[in-house]
Amino acid sequence: MKVLVIAETKQGKVKKATLELLGAASAFGAEAHVLLAGAGVAGEVETLARHGATKVYLADDDALAMYVTSPFAALAAEAFQKSGAELVLFADSEVGKDLAPRVAAKLNLPFVPGATEIRPEAGKVLAKRTSIAGKIMETIDAPLPAILSVKAGAFEVKETGGAAETETLAVPTADLRAIIREVLKETSERVDLGDARIVVAGGRSVRGPEGAKLIEDFADVLGAAVGASRAACDSGYFPHACQVGQTGRTVAPDVYIAVGISGAIQHTAGMTGSKIIVAINTDPDAPIFSIADFGIVADLFTVLPLLTEEFKRLKAGNTVAV
Repeated sequence: MKVLVIAETKQGKVKKATLELLGAASAFGAEAHVLLAGAGVAGEVETLARHGATKVYLADDDALAMYVTSPFAALAAEAFQKSGAELVLFADSEVGKDLAPRVAAKLNLPFVPGATEIRPEAGKVLAKRTSIAGKIMETIDAPLPAILSVKAGAFEVKETGGAAETETLAVPTADLRAIIREVLKETSERVDLGDARIVVAGGRSVRGPEGAKLIEDFADVLGAAVGASRAACDSGYFPHACQVGQTGRTVAPDVYIAVGISGAIQHTAGMTGSKIIVAINTDPDAPIFSIADFGIVADLFTVLPLLTEEFKRLKAGNTVAV
């Protein structure tokens, strides 16, 4: 079986979500081909090969420095035709949510969004995904070939070694109908939310700038990304780029620390792939404790300053106070 992975990059580097898709191909013993499109990305062919890619369709051009749907969709369709793949995998990210359905329509293929489990069978693929705001788990039976977007953390990143054949694709200039002239964005020295190994997320209980600052200070000490619930973002405590959940980002860090978050399904839908979940909440009956590996029943305004200082001491090599 052949699988085509549509790679995503940031600043010329392949994103973790792409390596997870290669891990998916490895999990069911498929031959993995990859579309790698962008500007200055040729050096990532080796990274893809190390994680299981046997062939890379490379489109490296300054015209692809910024993501625009039409040329990337044309390249994905071309890579699919050349690869002979039965399954096309996208990350269930902002780009994937925009690009995957467009490619599915272009190729007239079935599309399953937000898969958390994948099981190919003879002539079809079974894909599990959540539905109705995460209230139920459904299994979609899609005929092959098919297109799937895959939730972050659904598969492990695996290094398998090996080399990859490279085939260069021409930039589809006819599809460059939109040109991005400038992108204005906030700058941050923190790790990107989607790639973070640790996330510290705040909820409505931060109650304002003072509480948000405690979240940010704790995240900085841990070298973590800052996340937030929708309620906290809508209240203006955090920018919407920090939002985790059904209508925000899906994350799967090694450690997710939920501070003052009740655990509504709309939020947990975006973070249940985390390996370890730590909950801090004043309500011992908060739903977040039902999925947490560790819990602290305490006021965040009391416990966060203490934790921040203890981790500062730990990083400095001093004995942690008990």
